[in-house]
Amino acid sequence: MSGIDPTHDSRTLFAEHALLPTGWARNVLLRWDGAGSLLAVQADAQPGSAPRAPGPVLPGMPNLHSHAFQRAFAGLTEYRAEAQDSFWSWRDLMYRFAARITPESLEAIATWLYVEMLEAGYTSVCEFHYVHHDRDGRPYADDATLSLALLRAARKAGMGITLLPVLYQTSGFGGKPPRADQARFIRSTDNILALLQRLLPEARAQGAALGLAPHSLRAVPPDSLRVAVEGLTALDARAPVHIHIAEQTQEVDDCLAWSGRRPVQWLLEHAPVDARWCLVHATHMTPGEYAGAARSGAVAGICPTTEANLGDGIFDMPQWLGHGGAWGVGSDSHACVNAAEELLMLEYSQRLSLRQRNVLAGPDPQVGTALWTAAVQGGAQAAGRSVAGLAVGQQADFLALDAGHVALAGLPVQAMVSAHVFGSHRSSALHSLWVGGERRVQAGRHALHEAAAHGFVAARTATLQS
Repeated sequence: MSGIDPTHDSRTLFAEHALLPTGWARNVLLRWDGAGSLLAVQADAQPGSAPRAPGPVLPGMPNLHSHAFQRAFAGLTEYRAEAQDSFWSWRDLMYRFAARITPESLEAIATWLYVEMLEAGYTSVCEFHYVHHDRDGRPYADDATLSLALLRAARKAGMGITLLPVLYQTSGFGGKPPRADQARFIRSTDNILALLQRLLPEARAQGAALGLAPHSLRAVPPDSLRVAVEGLTALDARAPVHIHIAEQTQEVDDCLAWSGRRPVQWLLEHAPVDARWCLVHATHMTPGEYAGAARSGAVAGICPTTEANLGDGIFDMPQWLGHGGAWGVGSDSHACVNAAEELLMLEYSQRLSLRQRNVLAGPDPQVGTALWTAAVQGGAQAAGRSVAGLAVGQQADFLALDAGHVALAGLPVQAMVSAHVFGSHRSSALHSLWVGGERRVQAGRHALHEAAAHGFVAARTATLQS
C-alpha cells in the first residue's frame, strides 16, 4: 500500500472503514488539533484533501501493565531451575537481573521496548516501575533518576505513558523485612509521595499521566497503603492506582494465614477501590470477589502471555463480564510484545478452559472486534488518560491495517480485526500507527527501529556481563 501522502493536511485522515466506540463506520474523516486531540470524527464524509488510510482504522491499544527492564531477560528463564519451577523461582532470577540495571541500560531497554510496542499496535503504556535506587540500594543523587529515564524513553519513541512509581516495603504479609535482593525497590511512604511531587511537572510537560502502584498486599502494610493512597489523592484526585493482586495461589494462602481474608476480599474491605484502580492479574478470585471487584468499577488488568509464561492460571472472563467488569491487557514481563497476541492468548485460554469457541464475543459477534473494543476502553480507564478510542476529545491514537495484506485481502471489513488477531502473524498486517496525531509507524516500521534495537542489544550485553 502507498500509505500517506505527506503533501496533504497533516492533521486529517480519511478511512473507508473505522472502528468507533459504537462499532464500524464507513467513510470516516478524522481531524485533530496541534495538541493531538480529536476535533472531529465524521462518518459518511467526503475525503476532500485528507490523506487516505491504507486499510481499516482501529483505536490504538493501551498496554496497562509493563515492567520495562524485564524485556532484556526474555528467554533467559526458559530452563528448569528447580524440580518444579514456579513464579517464585522465576522471581529469584529476575531479581538477579534487576540488580544489574543502570539508568543508561534502563533507558535503552525501554526505548526499544516502546518502539516494539508501537510496531505491535500499542499506543500507550502503564509503566509499573519499581527499580528505584542504585545497585547498592542507596538512592541516586537525583531520587527520580530511573523514573526520568523511563519518561525520556517514552518521549523518544513517541509512546504515551502513565508512570506508576511503585511502593514496596516488605517481603511478605505481616510486615516481614525486605530481602537483600529487594534493596533497590524499597521506599518509605513519605519518600514515594515526595517522588510523585518531584515527577508531576515532568510528567505533565510531556502529556504523561502519573499514578501510584502499591506493589502488592504482601509488599505494602495496611497503614502504608492507606496513607499512600490518601497522599496520591491529595496530589491528584483522578490519578490511577495499580496493584498486583491474587496472581498466585501461594499469595492467596499467605494472605488467608495473615488476615483470614483472601487478597481481593481484604482489599475491597480495607481500601477505597473504585474506577481509579487497576487490579493487575486478579487471577484467583471466588465468585463473591468477582462480583465485588466488578461492582467497585476497578479494571481487571489481564496479562495473558505473562500469566501463561509464569504458569499463574486463567482469569475467569465470562464470570467477570457477567458482572459488567471492565478489563484491559498488558504485556507485563514482555515475554511477548504484541497487542493482538495478548487478545489471542486471552481468548484461547478461555476456549481451553471451557472447551468452547468464540467465548468473548459480545454484542459484536466478531470476537476480534469485541476483544479489541473492550480492551481499549478498559486500558484507557486504567491509564487515566483520554485514549478511549476514536471519539471527539480523545487523543488521536490509532492504527491502520493493510487491507492488501494476504491475511486481510478480500475479506469483509467486519472480519479484518479477527483476521489480524487470529489469522496473521499478529503484527504483520499493521501498516501505520499514530500517537497524538503523530505518525510513529509507517509500513510496519518505526523510524527508530534500527537505532533502538542496536541500543537494546548493547544494553542487554553490558547488563549480562556486569
